[in-house]
Amino acid sequence: MKAIQQVAFGLESLQLKEIPTPTPGPGEVLVKIEAAALNYLDVALATGTYSKELPLPRIPTSDGAGVVEAIGDQVTKWQPGDRVAIHYNQLWQHGHATAATNHIRTGVSTPGLLAEYAVIPEYALVRTPANLTSVEAATLPVAGVTAWTGLMGYAGIKAGQTVLTQGTGGVSLFAMQIALAAGAKVIATSSHPDKLKKLQELGAHEVIDYKKYPNWYEEVKRITGGEGVHATLDIAGAATIVNSVKSVGFNGFVGLVGFIEGAQLPIDLFTVVGSYIRLQGYSVGSLKSFQELAAAVEVNNIHPVIDSIFPVSEAQEAFRYMGSGNYFGKVVIEMK
Repeated sequence: MKAIQQVAFGLESLQLKEIPTPTPGPGEVLVKIEAAALNYLDVALATGTYSKELPLPRIPTSDGAGVVEAIGDQVTKWQPGDRVAIHYNQLWQHGHATAATNHIRTGVSTPGLLAEYAVIPEYALVRTPANLTSVEAATLPVAGVTAWTGLMGYAGIKAGQTVLTQGTGGVSLFAMQIALAAGAKVIATSSHPDKLKKLQELGAHEVIDYKKYPNWYEEVKRITGGEGVHATLDIAGAATIVNSVKSVGFNGFVGLVGFIEGAQLPIDLFTVVGSYIRLQGYSVGSLKSFQELAAAVEVNNIHPVIDSIFPVSEAQEAFRYMGSGNYFGKVVIEMK
């Protein structure tokens, strides 16, 4: 089968190769991967920014979707021809995460999904929403589930509340779509006029140019009449956490999900303690969360925002584009 293999650290090391097609064992499913989506984590893993302890060579990427090609013995949940997306935190099925459920992550501790075929445990698959193509469904497992877990699982967003989204990456745009579907008001940020316009076209009630307003929490407070928002997902880490904390109101929620601009956080404890703010670090979500997201996507006919689609032969270019930060939505690689 064709697969992208990372043979060293650095994007230039991502090479298209022919390797043996895996065979599913008992309780396993062979999935014909039709598309894989990129996250910042994939770039960090490929460049060695996240960790240089990963065994090489490796197949990268954690997000993917396709069709069941074959099943191993004892598989009861799936049949050839079923359309599926692959769950990221494979052992985290429901409830709270533990050290044990955090142990196996698709594309990190297992082979990734930039290959024609992948063997996945039957319990780590979710049925693709009927309204989505595999290209669209490939964007759900990490970015979509991260947004759903934060807003619906931890923050418990309800109709009439206000959500702040940050930037125009996959998690933030999914957060906007989820919040709007839940009946919440959305304030969105970006630093590009054209992206601000697109955010409004997607349904953002208010937008803020964070370059024009470096202390953008002040604009958030102005828009909300001084109250602040109910929830936000902090994407960048060190560069944005102070603004994030000061943007939420009393008993507000800040999901810590990104580290693009640094992982050491200058926390404003006076605001956190004084306003009873909840800071929650987490990584993606459970299978149950993924199933709930998939159901919401289908019922509300939500279509993920996709910036660009690359053929697998241009995987290096796709990773470089992802690393540039210039995208609006998800970057997807098709296995063809």
